[in-house]
Amino acid sequence: MYRVLFVELNRHSGEKTPYELDWKDLGFALDACARGSADAMSLLAEQPYSLIVIDMFGAHDEGMELCGKLRSKSGIPIILIGGSNDFQLARKAMSYQVSDYLPNPLSADDLRTSLLTVKRALVSVPSANYKMPALSVSERDSSSVANVIDKVKEYVEEALHQNITLKQISHILHFNCSYLGQKFKIHENMTFLEYLLQQRMEKAKHLLEHTDMKIYEIAGEVGYTEMDWFYKKFKSYTGVSANEYRKRISITA
Repeated sequence: MYRVLFVELNRHSGEKTPYELDWKDLGFALDACARGSADAMSLLAEQPYSLIVIDMFGAHDEGMELCGKLRSKSGIPIILIGGSNDFQLARKAMSYQVSDYLPNPLSADDLRTSLLTVKRALVSVPSANYKMPALSVSERDSSSVANVIDKVKEYVEEALHQNITLKQISHILHFNCSYLGQKFKIHENMTFLEYLLQQRMEKAKHLLEHTDMKIYEIAGEVGYTEMDWFYKKFKSYTGVSANEYRKRISITA
């Protein structure tokens, strides 16, 4: 059973979701509740915990400050709840390598999924209170962003023949969809949808050039079930139809 310290930064939060979960069934014990940052740091100095859940509703600055204090001492998993959907706030939270950032309104299912993800990490790393390497905020943030974006791109490559949405990927990676979309655009200089279209069209071009597959087969291979939609997207991307593209390639070969 993993011991959890719940930190309530604003006594007027009114967030009841954490108390409605069956923590024991998830493998956790909601062992203590701290009222504010000072109380949290005091409790941590007295005994070890495996996870810290911070309700930062109405206390965003204090929540970020507490994350900084915690990260200066250990790599204990942190789940932030009650934050806003503000991109800069979420980005700053991720720079502290929090396990998850769950903005309002908090969903019981999202919190449960987040806890199970942390549990899997704790099982693979027996001690949660290891010392964090001394990285600057910018270094941590850059590393975290690159790692997450790489995972998004890997997923797209593997599932290109399927229906793909950023919301679906966000759920798998346990990220806020809006935050992940903005982070992807900053890192790749294009939106996720623009990147997805690029990957679909480039693979379609490759298949047209190097295989004898029928065009409807190629459309299915790159995730299109409606041929008219595939034809429209391909012509918009390349300037010519799929049939014309293949003819031009065969002439120049």
